Amino acid sequence: MNGRTSSPLLWLAILGAVLYALWRWGPLQPGPAAGPDPASSSAAPRLVTPRGDLAADEQATIELFERSRDSVVFISTRQQVQDFWTRNVFSVPRGTGSGFIWDEHGHVVTNFHVIEGASEAIVRLADGRDYRAALVGASPAHDIAVLRIGVGFKRPPPVPIGESANLRVGQKVFAIGNPFGLDWTLTTGIISALDRSLPTERGSVDHLIQTDAAINPGNSGGPLLDSSGRLIGINTAIYSPSGASAGIGFAVPVDTVNRVVPQLIRTGRYIRPALGIEVDEALNQRLQSIYGVEGVFVLRAAPGSAAEKAGLRGASMSRDGSFVPGDVIVAVEGRRVDSVGRLLGRLDDFKVGDTVKLAVVRDGQEREVAVTLQPGA
Repeated sequence: MNGRTSSPLLWLAILGAVLYALWRWGPLQPGPAAGPDPASSSAAPRLVTPRGDLAADEQATIELFERSRDSVVFISTRQQVQDFWTRNVFSVPRGTGSGFIWDEHGHVVTNFHVIEGASEAIVRLADGRDYRAALVGASPAHDIAVLRIGVGFKRPPPVPIGESANLRVGQKVFAIGNPFGLDWTLTTGIISALDRSLPTERGSVDHLIQTDAAINPGNSGGPLLDSSGRLIGINTAIYSPSGASAGIGFAVPVDTVNRVVPQLIRTGRYIRPALGIEVDEALNQRLQSIYGVEGVFVLRAAPGSAAEKAGLRGASMSRDGSFVPGDVIVAVEGRRVDSVGRLLGRLDDFKVGDTVKLAVVRDGQEREVAVTLQPGA
């Protein structure tokens, strides 16, 4: 023997076992092979067991969805591409997302990243009507965009507006959107955390609501609602290695939305309140590690800026060429800041013309400086 099984008798035994098994059991077939079923003559659908009334929380959720559904829209985008060989331009599908009706004038709010790079967007209402949308304005820093559609009749109702300043962890929330193109899907959960920051290619989005309500691709731009059916945020992102819901989703808070959207409708862009200082995130991190101060190092106060008028000092160079730090901003109106992104987020709670109190460290001592915010670049 050379280690391989080659006996003809063994192969015949295996074949015999297979044939016997097929004859003995065979495929399961309907019919009288196993003998008549004595209950077959009385076979009928089973009686339905009454369930009773829906639980109060179930009924409340159903009513919330039915009230809110018509205010949510499905957004599909297309992008123009050029054939390399023929130079012909084609319009191809780009992506889908969600949005919601903002007012009686046909304005639709969604995420900026839903329409970014698109050449056209189609908005589908809950009753199946499709409208080509026009871009009114966008704020990439907040991941918010406003579209407009011309609804001539049977205008869908705007979603009721809530507030996010008084939200609490553990509060129940509801998300309506179009995940994976599955239109008008409802998911529920709670607020898991507040005031989160999420880094993006354009910097960071601040003051985000964290929720465990299932948010998937296609939910972006849809509303996050409280138990009264009021808008408390725009579903904007998920944290997941697989790209699907892993129980960590984020929403732009409605207080930010209610501040940014009206300005986008009026002017087409959002002007951020600013101090008029020069800062740099990467350099700021190195300076923090060198000087042991957690804050934002003012590199320069622009001439004629609000910062210069308030007396803020920028960094300088000594005669021997060494770096001399200027003011370090450590808090805005009593709220600590430890990065450039956090400072911008704190300032964004105010509007141009507001006077804010900054806590700054100068020459090792903390002091207060009042600055009247100016329009940002």
